[in-house]
Amino acid sequence: MSIEEVTALKSVKRLKVQRFRAHAGVRGDLVVRDDAVATEEPLEIRLAYTRPDGLRAQQSISITMRTPGNDGELAAGFLLTEGIIADAAQIDAIGPCGPPAANGLINVVRVDLAAGVEIDLDRLKRHFYTSSSCGVCGKASLEAVAVQGRYDLHGAALRVRAEALGTLPERLRAQQSVFERTGGLHASGLFDAEGRIEAIREDVGRHNALDKLIGQALLKNELPLGGCGVAVSGRASFELMQKAMMAGVPMLAAVGAPSSLAVELAEEFGMTLVGFLKPDRFNVYTRPDRIG
Repeated sequence: MSIEEVTALKSVKRLKVQRFRAHAGVRGDLVVRDDAVATEEPLEIRLAYTRPDGLRAQQSISITMRTPGNDGELAAGFLLTEGIIADAAQIDAIGPCGPPAANGLINVVRVDLAAGVEIDLDRLKRHFYTSSSCGVCGKASLEAVAVQGRYDLHGAALRVRAEALGTLPERLRAQQSVFERTGGLHASGLFDAEGRIEAIREDVGRHNALDKLIGQALLKNELPLGGCGVAVSGRASFELMQKAMMAGVPMLAAVGAPSSLAVELAEEFGMTLVGFLKPDRFNVYTRPDRIG
């Protein structure tokens, strides 16, 4: 059994819960029931590369809490959206590293870069924009993304009908297999101009779900994704917009609200940003010309 098959089996945990249910005119009671919860486990991403002196080195670059499954895609997507690699040709191999934990999971994945691929070691010190106390202002954040970006999205020709956009939340939910069992996962889906979901990934972390989605496209050499949009089950944060931009995605549609910096990033880089997406209504914050 492959590592992905093993981790897929571990994406859901079964447990006993005390479920309270009130009845009209009758005192409520507690009943023991089976329940399913989404698995959350740490994943360490290690990078193996060639040093300037020609020797191979290995370095841990990230630890994230994720739902097991598609770990290789998560690692590949993370490396791309962080600007560490530019394409799939720079990856020589991706695989589990070390022995399994007591629960059978392997929570370390190693990405071996191809010989001759140069990396910026300073970039391995990941910049987090999620904390308001991190000392990074919005302008500096946008400048950092501009340095990493490699696709010009202003001229992307994607156009989606408003009615098709309205179908995305239901289509996304219909393909969330683990959410259906647990109710506890975020999802990112790749959709085409007709609103069809072409690929979907789930995770307890919204950024991990998008990294998995981008990673699967990267490993199939499908980047840039200029003819597709991304639908996300939660809010539209700066980090999600940045990841979509790094993959060449010109449109992001979110079920939830966008942040102010997400709107600024979309405007700066020519992306269409949709928020509060529902079947009969949504808000368009930037580049409404792509919606018919």
